[in-house]
Amino acid sequence: MSDSDTIVALATPPGRGGIGVVRVSGPQVPALARALLGDLPAPRQAVLRAFRDAQGEMLDHGIALYFPAPGSFTGEDVLELHAHGGPVILDMLVARIVALGARPAEPGEFSRRAFLNDKIDLTQAEAIADLIDSASAQAARPALRSAPGQFSTAVHT
Repeated sequence: MSDSDTIVALATPPGRGGIGVVRVSGPQVPALARALLGDLPAPRQAVLRAFRDAQGEMLDHGIALYFPAPGSFTGEDVLELHAHGGPVILDMLVARIVALGARPAEPGEFSRRAFLNDKIDLTQAEAIADLIDSASAQAARPALRSAPGQFSTAVHT
């Protein structure tokens, strides 16, 4: 695992749904966005774009969001693609992004990069994992309080 490469993963659960989100983080995001979307979207603005394959054929169309470094969750350039949530569409998008030079992210790697880039602390990273894994409201509530840094702030003040 390298922190200097570009990673891609589904940010929504796998399977069929109305919308699926593909998240990309790393230094190749601007070039990758231009190849996939035709341009680099304006920062922090949701824009409707066609997502294109290597031959210029449309894979899907949906919302693209670009978050430039350092003002993103990971502290790196981030691109989010909100596409139709069919597994085939999402698999094609991820495969296209991998073909453009990204690699599949390991579980927790986006949070790891956020931690390494001082965007979140260890307590927040653990809270995010707990929130994702929570099986009840009782388990989710403490994680929700810790995720934005409430616990860390109380400890440091």
